[in-house]
Amino acid sequence: MDDKYDKKKLEELIDGLKRIAYIKPQEIPNIELYMDQVTTFMDQHLEDTKRFSEDKILTKTMINNYTKNNLLPSPQKKKYSKDHMYLLIFIYYLKNILSITDIHSLLSPLTELCFGGKGEMGLEEIYEEIYRIEHDQSYSVAKDIARKAAAAEKTFPQVENEKEREYLRGFAYACMLSYDIYVKRQMLEKLIDHNFASKPEKETKEK
Repeated sequence: MDDKYDKKKLEELIDGLKRIAYIKPQEIPNIELYMDQVTTFMDQHLEDTKRFSEDKILTKTMINNYTKNNLLPSPQKKKYSKDHMYLLIFIYYLKNILSITDIHSLLSPLTELCFGGKGEMGLEEIYEEIYRIEHDQSYSVAKDIARKAAAAEKTFPQVENEKEREYLRGFAYACMLSYDIYVKRQMLEKLIDHNFASKPEKETKEK
């Protein structure tokens, strides 16, 4: 990859990744929230993830459906805790690539073991750790995307028509990104099937 091209594309991609909205651990309210406050908070902090302005980040219907599908514990006196917020954020990102069934398999053990201060590690600590490792990956993700862009730019050199060549290169880039997502989704589904198919049993503590 050309160094000039590499540097320029990396800078653009890293800037773009920085603009991808992700709720920082310290931004989550320390108080319990009513449903309207939850949807407002999510809309404000994840607005930049919308593809279209009319898209909805989170609605009351979505929250109620998550509860009905046992993805989210019921609120206490119509109020949602920080732990509810952590789970809602996980659900928001996972629903873009996984089925409700797979999300349930993945999150049920987490909810059972850690929700409401249970478990060796609370949801707040888990969220902070997940946020840290994902933030640390930003550069390598941007670099991989830039590599794919550079590879796509070298495809179809035999096509003389500039407009047609540019379309085909864009198509090649889209296919490379799609294949990457396809392979990772396959791996993710296998991981869920092999490791999260059943809920872990809680260890019985001696009294």
